[in-house]
Amino acid sequence: MSTRALVKVASVVLLAALGAACGRMDVTVYEPGVYKGPKDPLVAAHATPEQKAALQARFTKGQTDR
Repeated sequence: MSTRALVKVASVVLLAALGAACGRMDVTVYEPGVYKGPKDPLVAAHATPEQKAALQARFTKGQTDR
């Protein structure tokens, strides 16, 4: 097999692989402003005053150099 024929075969195989990979993409359409994912356990944890205080202390500590 010549080099030219080998390049043609490799190109066809590559294009077929790319076409197969690109054809399997799933598209999810979301409504604006509506989160439909799983429930986030950190939202409930953030509602506690202890968690808010800890986050505020960490934020303040990181922002002292600015």
